[in-house]
Amino acid sequence: MTGTELKVEQRFAIPAERAFDAWIDPVAIRQWMLAPSPSDVVQRIELDPMVGGSFRFVVRRDGQDVAHVGKYLEKVRPTYLTFTWLVPKYSNRSTRVRVDIAPLSNAGCQVTLTHEGVAPEVAAQTAAGWSSILAAMDGR
Repeated sequence: MTGTELKVEQRFAIPAERAFDAWIDPVAIRQWMLAPSPSDVVQRIELDPMVGGSFRFVVRRDGQDVAHVGKYLEKVRPTYLTFTWLVPKYSNRSTRVRVDIAPLSNAGCQVTLTHEGVAPEVAAQTAAGWSSILAAMDGR
């Protein structure tokens, strides 16, 4: 896969199982993944979080609906989840995201998100977006 690889990490004061489940639960996703900005409104969440299943999240941002789509490639609870990621409004480039979750000795966990294949011209913006999303997840 061509493009830039990004890594974003965040420590959480929750068990690894709970952090993992936040990535595949539509109620949790609605709260943190797609609306880190108060002006964003989640319009629709559809997901089949099984390997081979797909997802479609639509958020209204600046008066426009922006779809985020992908397919689940790997899923090993509570250790990692891998999926494709595509935002058709901005690009036809499908990328790959892996979320690794490691338990910590204090009963918390560390989430490391690796996003492969990001276009270099949007790498900084994409990294900032994932950092904001993980921070929103930490606040829920």
